[in-house]
Amino acid sequence: MIKRLEQMTKRYNDINHELMQPDITSNIKRMTNLSKEQRSLEQAVMLYAELKKVQNTISDLNEMLQEDDAEIVEMAQMELDEIEPRIPIIEEKLKVLLIPKDPNDDKNVIVEIRGAAGGSEANIFAGDLYRMYYKYAEHMKWKIDVSNSEESGAGGFSQIEFTITGDNVYSFMKYESGAHRVQRVPQTESQGRVHTSTATVLVIPEAVDVEVEMNMSDVRIDTYRSSGAGGQSVNTTDSAVRVTHVPTGLVVTCQDGKSQHSNKATALRILKARLYDKTIQDRLDKEGEERRSKLGTGDRSEKIRTYNYPQSRVTDHRIGFTLIQLERVMEGKLDPIIEALISEEMKRKLAGE
Repeated sequence: MIKRLEQMTKRYNDINHELMQPDITSNIKRMTNLSKEQRSLEQAVMLYAELKKVQNTISDLNEMLQEDDAEIVEMAQMELDEIEPRIPIIEEKLKVLLIPKDPNDDKNVIVEIRGAAGGSEANIFAGDLYRMYYKYAEHMKWKIDVSNSEESGAGGFSQIEFTITGDNVYSFMKYESGAHRVQRVPQTESQGRVHTSTATVLVIPEAVDVEVEMNMSDVRIDTYRSSGAGGQSVNTTDSAVRVTHVPTGLVVTCQDGKSQHSNKATALRILKARLYDKTIQDRLDKEGEERRSKLGTGDRSEKIRTYNYPQSRVTDHRIGFTLIQLERVMEGKLDPIIEALISEEMKRKLAGE
């Protein structure tokens, strides 16, 4: 562990030195990548520095215990009793930080929400989930771009797809894939009975070119007239784009951009992400047990969470976590749930599961 921490500290200092060079500002991509790498190392490096400082203090105090002056010895012993318990606490934190990270954690994500069981109420709930994630993204200082949406007549969406960009988005959002269940009295229910409806969420990491090969000869591109938002060109030009990956049958539709060019670029980017995700899921399916042990599997049939309005209760079924703060959660205050999921995953990794 110490050897790895020394290497991380050296790399952190090297990055810091490079970022201070005057010519770094002329290479924005390089500067951005270095800054991101530095942030990923910072917590472990600072904690390791604290560990060394405490160890040095303990060493100094042990030397003071050899003094002839009884008062100095007593003072040193008191300070030693206070500072020594910090060592195992810091070491435990470092162990957690050194757990191998998901290679996708620092990536942006593509999210798809669909109304599922429950008809119009499911679509309304899909709209509520989109608003919840929009508020969470605002809180996290992330940016959301909608690529495709199909509004429901009763409200909400039968389907909506969007990209979230920012720092380490996937590390927080990866736990959201699955079936979300709502229990409440629908607006259309005259008897006041509580109904159960579901919406599905799929979160996939955005792929970069080096991670997935996509032969454009395998891709069919169709254009048609947009039916949603997108500016003055809507319903006057064939700005909407549908791309199909013929070998896998994957289809991506994009119509919320302002031009056919932007919709095509977005659709191809999403298609690459879906191909990348399919590669990951195929590998995990072969490994079987590893996927079943993961908290975020990307399986939309897995019921992961229930939102109970009459009792203002949110329950995450994967870890048995319940929060009586439904209104806050629907306003994007997802931190307690996400933190509990991250904590559970760390615990499993530390246990070697």
